[in-house]
Amino acid sequence: MTDIEVLLPFYGDVGYLKLAVESVLSQTDTDWRLTVVDDGYPDPTVADWFAGIGDLRVRYHRNPTNLGANGNYRHALAMADADYVVVMGADDLMLPGYVGLVRDVVTRHPSLSVVQPGVQVVDEAGLPVDPLVDRVKRVLRPKIAGRLAILEGQPLARSLLRANWTYFPSLCWNRRLISEVGFRPGLDVVQDLALLLDVTAAGGTMALLDDVVFAYRRHSASDSAVRAAAGSRFEEERRFFRAAAANSQERDWTSAARAARLHLTSRLYAASLVPSAAKGHAWGPLKSLLRHALGT
Repeated sequence: MTDIEVLLPFYGDVGYLKLAVESVLSQTDTDWRLTVVDDGYPDPTVADWFAGIGDLRVRYHRNPTNLGANGNYRHALAMADADYVVVMGADDLMLPGYVGLVRDVVTRHPSLSVVQPGVQVVDEAGLPVDPLVDRVKRVLRPKIAGRLAILEGQPLARSLLRANWTYFPSLCWNRRLISEVGFRPGLDVVQDLALLLDVTAAGGTMALLDDVVFAYRRHSASDSAVRAAAGSRFEEERRFFRAAAANSQERDWTSAARAARLHLTSRLYAASLVPSAAKGHAWGPLKSLLRHALGT
């Protein structure tokens, strides 16, 4: 049977963390492992809570020093040893059928590199929501004929560069491949898209499904939301898309390079934040947002 390990890098809301862990414990397919990597969050009750779980499938590790988001992701991946891994967000939720579904898919398609199942977006309270960014993702996500679609090569890269319609914490990855490719150092916001593109460039394939088995939480305190409002997210994205365009051109993936140079949805997202930044007189973030929105 294909081994599946859930990696849970953590630094943040302890209440959300406990809900995330409980969602893994509630899986109908019980053959999984969970590795929580605490990046030194200053709350001594976290370790005590995990000590009381008493489940041999769950292991808790606390970093002696804070590694930061990217460093902790790479550290968590280095600790994994299963065939397939999920790098889950500590504020997200697995629905009960997640492990069973992805195990079935990778067992029937053993050459897959990554699986993207269907996702429900929820708010701070865990209630379903459908904000604009997710409606755009749904429109630009490739359509599925049948139960699943297999995507690869330049068409996959072009689609992702046009709009990152994936939900990184819900992805199930071939561990050997992503361990060889690795998370790029120096990236925090777009490390997920960078990994997807690197896996695609290495010949990887993605299975895309409509079955909803994961709940992705959107809230104003998330790292990506905070960085977006501050404008720093888009400084990183601008550098990333320049490099992606150059890398795609070197592979003769001309349409993917064009999508990277345009990065239209990223620019539209920045533009959508301009009114609130202007209203709040946040002149520094406003300058960064306008620069990115205009593609300058």
